[in-house]
This record gives sequence, structure tokens and C-alpha cells, in this order.
Amino acid sequence: MSDTAKLQIGDKSYEFPLVRGTENEVAINIKTLRTVTNGVITIDPGFKNTGSCESAVTFLDGEKGVLRYRGYSIEELAEKADFLEVAYALIFGDLPTKEQLDKFHTDIKSKSVVDDDIKKIVDAFPKTAHPMGVLSSLTSALTAFNPTSVNVESTEDMYNSVVKIMGKFPVLVAWTMRKKQGLPLNYGSKSLGYVENVLKMMFEQPNEDYVVNPIIKNALDKLLILHGDHEQNCSTSTVRIVGSSHAGLFASLSAGISALWGPLHGGANQAVLEMLEAIKADGGDTKKYMAKAKDKNDPFRLMGFGHRVYKNFDPRAKIIKAAADDVLNDLGVNDPILDIARGLEQEALNDPYFVERKLYPNVDFYSGIIYRAMGIPVEMFTVMFALGRLPGWIAQWKEMRLGKEPIGRPRQIYIGENERPFVEIENR
Repeated sequence: MSDTAKLQIGDKSYEFPLVRGTENEVAINIKTLRTVTNGVITIDPGFKNTGSCESAVTFLDGEKGVLRYRGYSIEELAEKADFLEVAYALIFGDLPTKEQLDKFHTDIKSKSVVDDDIKKIVDAFPKTAHPMGVLSSLTSALTAFNPTSVNVESTEDMYNSVVKIMGKFPVLVAWTMRKKQGLPLNYGSKSLGYVENVLKMMFEQPNEDYVVNPIIKNALDKLLILHGDHEQNCSTSTVRIVGSSHAGLFASLSAGISALWGPLHGGANQAVLEMLEAIKADGGDTKKYMAKAKDKNDPFRLMGFGHRVYKNFDPRAKIIKAAADDVLNDLGVNDPILDIARGLEQEALNDPYFVERKLYPNVDFYSGIIYRAMGIPVEMFTVMFALGRLPGWIAQWKEMRLGKEPIGRPRQIYIGENERPFVEIENR
């Protein structure tokens, strides 16, 4: 293959270098395009064919169903590692030694107390506020209590910022849910692991000790790992572009949370449960809704099946399906919504229409089922997604700043009015 790509515009020809990644991905480097062509740009709505950066964090091959963090397969990480190990690998590049992991966990716990004035901000929100709006606001508010900007050139300063947000973010997640439920705002315990503390802070009742269910803990651990990073998606690219202005880490993370909120992104698992509720309200006939999904003239859309990036199967779904089965069997939950979900799953896995089109249940489908069974309110589903995605956002922000990437500044093609004269108001 040539090392350059040729572009013909009229009678002029231009050459641009090719960039190759370590997994043989190929890109055309057009950073000089506008200069050498006297103002010509490319247009790519949604940036579906545009690489915004070179990154060493995550590799994703949608056609083959491959997902790797820092070179480690998602299958091995989900089977052999815990969330904190994966978070460390995402942020710092390699899986930690036992000493590094113990120190990481100890340092996170030492930074897990939130300034008490944050509680006043939580109290100011009505119970009707959406948890994602609350979480975004609280994350942004951390900036006020940590006004010193991160010196990304200092390994120590960067590390301290990482353990600080990793320690405080689960507290904000738990408080966001407890505020909505009218429960007192609490803290974790230094005797518990990272994920165990998340569960304790979310579910502990004021009049009883919370005992961690190992099957629930294992399922949540896997869910957080599977959501750890996913290449240059909407929220991650938002974190990078906000950070490219040299906005602080907390402000950039807050922007990422807002981007994740949308139903086409992190809100997809909430949309799955809302669909299941609608099917239940209409009698719970799964065959009827599978037929509607296959009817091109029917506006009904089957949520939680197929994936825009994965054209074969979502590797994360295979992993989390087993955890979903374990949770449902252990808890013995009697819930018609979950029965409908299982019915849809079985029909899709055996219906030639869905099998031929590779419309398999995806990670959003199974995560929604697990969160429902655990007793997490549907509005909190995307908040849990944000908790898992936190280390990926940090890793991407850190990589962007250390790589001294220029400020993000997309171009446009103007399609408005040509120059026209101003008309005095009395003559309009």
C-alpha cells in the first residue's frame, strides 16, 4: 500500500500522508488540507469517518466484535480483574502490581470525603430533578472546592487528582440516588473494597447494617468494567474537546456526564426499561412486539438490540448475560418486566430475522435488567454508566493533555444568506 493518498480537485492534485495504527487501521492525515488547497475542507456529519486523535487507550473493531483496554481483552479483564485494577490500567497504561493497587485503593479511600458544603448543594435540588443533571452539577461543583488547576506535567499532581475524583465520584453517585429516595447521605467504610462501598453507600438503610451480596457485587464489578471506555464516543470526545481548551478535569468530566445523558448514548439502558414498561402496559405480548419490530411500516423500535458500532455482536453482552442470569437466579425476583425481557431475549436469539441481521441483545439490554433486579431506579441507570466510564474519561483527558493536542475547533460549510443590506426598523 502507498504511504500517501491523492486528492483531485478540478485540475489540481494533492497528496496527503497515511497514518497507520498498531492494529493496522489506516487514516488520511489531512491537517494541511485547508492550507494547501486555499480553503477546501471535508464535511463529515457526526464525524463518522473522521479520526479526531491518535489514542493508546482503547481498541475497538466493530466488525469482528473486539474490545481491548490498553491491549488487554475485555473478556480477560471481566473474568480475572476487578474494576479498580481496570481503572488503573486505563488511566496509567498497565495493570497494577499488588503494591500499586493497594496504594491506589488506600489513596482513593483517603480522598473519599466530600466537602460538607456539597451536601447543601444536594439539598437544594428538588426530588424531581433527574439524577444525571444532579450528578453533572455536583461534579462541576467540585471545581469550586478544588480551585487549583491540575499540573498535567507533574506525575504527582496528576495522580493526586485521579485518586481525588475516583474517591469522591462514587459518593456523588450514591448521594444522587439517596436524595431522590429521601434517605440520609452517607459514606462508605475503609474496610470495604471500591465496588462494595458503592453498594453500601447506595443501599444501606439507616436502621440496619448493609451486607454485601457477592453475586450482586460481582455483577456490578463486571458492569463497571464493561463500561470503562469505548473509544471516541460522544461523551469521551466531549471530555477531550472540552479539555482541549485547558478546562480543568472536573469541568471536563461534568461535560462528559451531560453528553452521556442523552437517550442515544448512555440513556439507552433506561430506554430499554421504558420500552419494557410500555410492552407490559399493553398486555406483555412479546410476540406482538417482535412482529412490530420486523414491520418496516411500524414506528416501534426495539431498544437494546444490535449496536451502531458492533456489526457482528457486542462482546460485552456475552459477558454480562451470564452475570444477569446469576443475579436473577440468586435474587429470585418475581417481576413481570424482567419476564418480558427474558421473553424478548429468547425470541431474538432464535428468530431467523434477528439472527440473520445480527440483532442480538446488547450490553444496554442486560445492564438494564441487572440494575432493575438490584433495585436501582430506572433514572439512575445512566448514572451507573457514568460511574463505570469515569476511568476512561480520565484516561482520555490525561492522554489529550499530555499529548499537547490543539484546541478542538471544527469547521463548517456556511449555507445561510449572502451579504445583504441592513434595513431600518421602520422599513421592515
